Amino acid sequence: MADMAEVDQVIHQRLSSRIALVNQISHYIVQAGGKRVRPMLLLLVARALGHDTAERHELAAVVEFIHTATLLHDDVVDESDLRRGRKTANAMFGNAASVLVGDFLYSRAFQMMVSTNRLRVMEVLAEATNVIAEGEVLQLMNMHDPDISVDDYLRVIEYKTAKLFEASARLGAVICEASPEVEEACAGYGRTVGTAFQLIDDLLDYEGSTAELGKNIGDDLREGKPTLPLLVAMQRGTPEQREMIRHAIEHGEVERMPEIVTIVRDTGALEATREAARDQVARAQAHLAMLPESPWREALLQLSADSIGRSS
Repeated sequence: MADMAEVDQVIHQRLSSRIALVNQISHYIVQAGGKRVRPMLLLLVARALGHDTAERHELAAVVEFIHTATLLHDDVVDESDLRRGRKTANAMFGNAASVLVGDFLYSRAFQMMVSTNRLRVMEVLAEATNVIAEGEVLQLMNMHDPDISVDDYLRVIEYKTAKLFEASARLGAVICEASPEVEEACAGYGRTVGTAFQLIDDLLDYEGSTAELGKNIGDDLREGKPTLPLLVAMQRGTPEQREMIRHAIEHGEVERMPEIVTIVRDTGALEATREAARDQVARAQAHLAMLPESPWREALLQLSADSIGRSS
C-alpha cells in the first residue's frame, strides 16, 4: 500500500533527535516492524471517506508513535525480554532508557498533532492517551487476581488496547469532516476490531508457538494476567483444574504450563475466546454500513476478518 510507504517515511523523518541514544532505541523498536494496524485503520477510513491530502500520513505516524511508546512502557512493566522475535528495548538498553525514550515518543507525537492545528484531533488523541494510561493501571490492579470478572477483563481491553484502535479510525473520519454519525460508526468499528485483536492475542498465548508469536509462550501467565482463556477454563473446569489455574495466576507459575494449556483446550476455552472475537468482528462489520461502497471499505471489512484469522 503506497500510503503505508509514505507513513514509514514520515516515521523515520520524525524520529530524529539530537540525542544519540534516543535515535538508537526509537529506531530499534520502530524498525522491529509490527503490523502497523492502527495507522492502517486511519488511512483506510480516510480513503473510504474521500480524503486525499498528506495530513493522513502525519496522523498515522502519530498513532504509531503513541502505540510504540506504550510498547516501550509495557515491556518495562511486564519485565518482557522478547517482542516481535527480537529482544525488547529494555532487555537491550535497560529499563530507564526505555521509559525515557517512550516519553520522547509521546512528546514527539504531541508536537506532531499540534502542528495539524486541529483542536478536534488533539481532543481525540489526548483522551485516548489518558484512557490508555488508565487501562495500564487497571491491568496492574488485576494482576495475579483469579477472581476478576469477564467484564473487568474486557474493561482493560477497552481501555488499554481498543481505545487507540478507536481513536485511529475516528481520526480518519475527523480529518474528512464526516458527520457525527459517521464519525461514531468509524470509532465503533475501530473499538470492536481492537477488542477482537486483543482477544486473539490472549488466545495465541495458549495456542501459538514462540516462533510464530515473536514472544515467549506463557508470558501472560508468568505475568499473572487472568485473560479470557483462563477465566473460561476456570468456569468450565473441575475443582482441581480450577485450583491449578488459580494458583498459577496468583503466583505467576509457568512450570505447569503444559497441563494448563491442556485444561484450556479441553474445556473449550480457546474456541469460546475465538467466538467472542468473531462476535466483535461482526459488530465491526455492521458499523461499516455507514460508509459508502468502495475498495477502501472492502479493505476495512477484510482487515476485520484478518484480525481473527492470524497466528501471530
